[in-house]
Amino acid sequence: MPTDKPVVVYGASGYTGRLVCEYLREYGVPFLAAGRDHNRVKEAVEAVPGVQTVDHEIVAVEHTEAGLTEAFRGAKVVVNTVGPFSRHGHEAVRASLNIGAHYTDTNGEQDWMIDAEARYGTQFAEQGLLLSPGIAQMYTVGEIAAQICLETPGMDTLDIQVFWKGYPTVASTNTILTNAAFAKAYYLEQNEYVEWPPDAGLYELVVPGQHELGLALPWGGTAHPVWFRKDPRVASVRALGGVFNRPLMLGVPQIVAAALERMAGKPDEEKYRIIDEQSAMVRSEMPPRENPRINISLDSVHASGPLGRAHCVIHGNCNYKQTALLNVHAAAHLLQDVPRKVGFASGCQAFGHRELLGTLRSFGLVLDPILEVHR
Repeated sequence: MPTDKPVVVYGASGYTGRLVCEYLREYGVPFLAAGRDHNRVKEAVEAVPGVQTVDHEIVAVEHTEAGLTEAFRGAKVVVNTVGPFSRHGHEAVRASLNIGAHYTDTNGEQDWMIDAEARYGTQFAEQGLLLSPGIAQMYTVGEIAAQICLETPGMDTLDIQVFWKGYPTVASTNTILTNAAFAKAYYLEQNEYVEWPPDAGLYELVVPGQHELGLALPWGGTAHPVWFRKDPRVASVRALGGVFNRPLMLGVPQIVAAALERMAGKPDEEKYRIIDEQSAMVRSEMPPRENPRINISLDSVHASGPLGRAHCVIHGNCNYKQTALLNVHAAAHLLQDVPRKVGFASGCQAFGHRELLGTLRSFGLVLDPILEVHR
């Protein structure tokens, strides 16, 4: 039986999924909370403060295209938080296409975004639907900063960094290992994808606002080279990310190397088993709720051109809340109006970078950007 709820939150039992439900409650948008385990979804949704004040439903679903199509039918927007998306995303995207719904997700996988655009972008566009994977703090806030820099004409190169203080979830740990095992990471150089050196290790970066250097990784390549590849203003994009916690960053390459050593020569099914096992060892429980005094974020973009320079920094807090709010803003917009672009598009391309920035500012999650321009 079709649902009468306009928005589906798939993966509502997870940390980010629960936060999406919280913001849908604040927006007053009825939603269908879906996941494979009914009890876990119910427990997560019932923990949302004031959830009884918004119309919602909880369902258990089978993670197949047919099962998700049946469960989601009637909805207008699907917000997917079930990752790794290169492994689990196709069923949800195809289900969205089947029911004629817009699709957003919270992924952090460059290979998934490249694949999703190639496989499904044209089909979504032909139906007048939005396919927007990667609406997340780690990517979208940096894209906002980049778009602010690009408001000054003459910039063609973007040097992007994102840092945060936070706790890894099961899904984020699993994504890191899945990226390392199955995908290459690319930056954009003169409109062509170029592979990051897989053995380069950690990169040291100057972090605005602190004296200590930060440690960063390509983090799967990030979404930015994908989003800007077809932007006529931009030719080259590099993006790196990391956590402010240096000991934790120093440990990431060791964790990845140990997992890859265990997976060497194994079939894919066994590799996934090892990834799941290793992820659970790093963090198997729900992370503690974010504290804005502790869980901060920083996005910095240097844009340059032959005769121009711009630098934009956006300070924020509560990374996962930023991610959830951005997806709920997208859903609320799509229920009332068409996006600026259909088919495969970033959050900024679909809704406008100033619009997204205003929403984050209105909920107290980011400061006003710091912008310096020299031309």
